[in-house]
Amino acid sequence: MKLDCFKAYDVRGRLGETLDPSIARRIGRAFAARLQPGTVVVGHDARASSPSLKASLIDGLRERGADVVDIGLCGTEEVYFATAHLGAGGGIMVTASHNPIDYNGMKLVGPGSRPIDPATELAEIRALAEADAYADARVPGKFSHGKTREAYAAHVAGMADAGRIRGLRVLANAGNGTAGAAFDAILANLTAQGADIVVQRVFHDPDPSFPNGIPNPLLPENRGVTAKAVRDFGADLGLAWDGDFDRCFFFDETGAFIDGEYVVALLAQAALADEPGATIVHDPRVIWATTETVAAAGGEAVVSKTGHAYLKSRMRETGAVYGGEMSAHHYFRDFFFCDSGMVPAVRIIALIAAEGRPLSSLVADLRRRFPSSGEINFTVPDPIAAVEAMVVRLRDGAISVDRLDGASLDFGDWRMNLRASNTEPLLRLNIETRGDAELLTRKLDEVRQMIEGQV
Repeated sequence: MKLDCFKAYDVRGRLGETLDPSIARRIGRAFAARLQPGTVVVGHDARASSPSLKASLIDGLRERGADVVDIGLCGTEEVYFATAHLGAGGGIMVTASHNPIDYNGMKLVGPGSRPIDPATELAEIRALAEADAYADARVPGKFSHGKTREAYAAHVAGMADAGRIRGLRVLANAGNGTAGAAFDAILANLTAQGADIVVQRVFHDPDPSFPNGIPNPLLPENRGVTAKAVRDFGADLGLAWDGDFDRCFFFDETGAFIDGEYVVALLAQAALADEPGATIVHDPRVIWATTETVAAAGGEAVVSKTGHAYLKSRMRETGAVYGGEMSAHHYFRDFFFCDSGMVPAVRIIALIAAEGRPLSSLVADLRRRFPSSGEINFTVPDPIAAVEAMVVRLRDGAISVDRLDGASLDFGDWRMNLRASNTEPLLRLNIETRGDAELLTRKLDEVRQMIEGQV
């Protein structure tokens, strides 16, 4: 049975077509057979289809002898935390994150919440699930409910100096996903440690029907509600999460959205204030705001291929304290090298308190010095071939061409990264300049015309 729900580094499929309970059961059996994990932590997001998929997943895991600890309705990072915290041999989160309502999926980790290697382990799990040709274990695995949120919330809250957070007003938009209860638990911990934070909540409770739309604040059309709520509340900061809250998005006190590369630079700055000289890992799409911030703070910037499995692996190799992607995935050594949507929220709140300046002021210089296009997507017949064709056209004028992830071409006063998406049939473009917004507009128009001329 061919299973097209396996993607570059996770599982994602359309319900009733490429993913259903019987397939979830196969995946559970294959995961247990390949990893021999002993114990597996599982959790699920707020989607209506998630509990039944999780139940079948649990059946498959137990049939192959794995014990299961079910932590219930939660965020992806809570599965990551519980897997490491409980010393489990693996973890699986049933979630479709920001995908359409008729999709669902799974995110898988191994012991210590290390990423599953896409080229070996994930490929082997897929092959086992497709074959599904092994006998059940003699003794089924045990099942138990786990309660780890209190420990998780205390861990996250402990990553900030709560006593220095005074008089901040925060707008929190959970998007009817699973972020609300976790944020409340973290806030209670911060308050108990002396933090003074006033919070206004929007779409706080989980709702499987997502009456206000699938939570994905990366899309510009989804930002208006949060921006208005920030202004109406007079907030110092706006926070918005996606459905499983492994990504957090930031709005300044005017309601303006903070682009991801500037958030990476701010979190790198905060990490280096705590640990001077530390290593920071970043993705190759938009880099100058981060690399120059890291250099100015005396740290070492290390580039990694885009994607959580690659960032986590690079961080573990280098011992990096923090790693960030412009797509709002942020990774922390002190969170088991995993991505989190709550740790960045806590860290940025603490940074605003420590600096004593508005968030708009903290990013103003970065925006001026390093304007960028944001990620622009193109639908083309063959994204990889389109990258190669663009390299041929532009490489003679470039100072350097880097092929770590797609193609990054540096022209001195401007830079671009062009890559095929790991998860969708799209060509992704990012352009940045050194303080020249007019040059950015001009180069974006030129490159856009070249790409569209090939389609």
